[in-house]
Amino acid sequence: MSREPGYLAKPKAAKSRSARVLQLLELVARRDHPASVQEITEQSGLPKATAYRICSALEADGYLRKELGGRGLVAGPRLLALAQSLIGGSSLATARHAILASAARRIGETCNLSIPKDGEMVYLDRVESEWPLRLQLPAGTRVPLHCTASGKLFLSTLAPALRAPLLRSLTLEARGPKTITEADKLGAALDEIRKSQVGTDDEEFLEGMVAVAVPVTDAAGRFFAALAVHAPLMRMTIEQAKSHVPVLRAAAAQLAELGG
Repeated sequence: MSREPGYLAKPKAAKSRSARVLQLLELVARRDHPASVQEITEQSGLPKATAYRICSALEADGYLRKELGGRGLVAGPRLLALAQSLIGGSSLATARHAILASAARRIGETCNLSIPKDGEMVYLDRVESEWPLRLQLPAGTRVPLHCTASGKLFLSTLAPALRAPLLRSLTLEARGPKTITEADKLGAALDEIRKSQVGTDDEEFLEGMVAVAVPVTDAAGRFFAALAVHAPLMRMTIEQAKSHVPVLRAAAAQLAELGG
């Protein structure tokens, strides 16, 4: 028996009112034919009266409309306009990726852009090198703060009053042969990174892997992302990685102009 793809499977009923509205819009938008209120009810798991009330409100506001002949609901003019705006917004991501790709091409190794979130760094975008030997860490991957070039760079930007409690909350687990697992030593390393504005990872996250990172800042000079390059030690030493900092800084300046 064939199974529906995960993104078409019947979702759990949303709990909040706003989540219910978005859920119904999503159900209608995914279909390639008009959706009746009965079908929406079955797919959403909502009571029929609730589904009918939300659909009526969305139709009145122009987010949904009845198909010609009243055969069901389809996306209305306001929902279509919203979709077009979202698609247009992807031009920013395209420009950002192009800058990242240019840096990766000039250096010849993988470059990534990451942001801090919930005590980790999360890859926002990434361009792989063309070498057969490379580390696969796609966008969305989360990596530790204490042993990655980007994570240490972020920690170095924090004021002492913010950095100290964050460091205490982290588990300084050894991830590579050179991971700094003592808070005092890590603090001293972060002070040096704060001065140079270059994060480093010399086999701290993974054995046989090195990386450097530079900050991407906003108009006020505040850190909001890290741009990094990493490579296997067999192709690049940590000193060689540092020699690519000017390329990274030029790309970071371009990214800052885009707003990240």
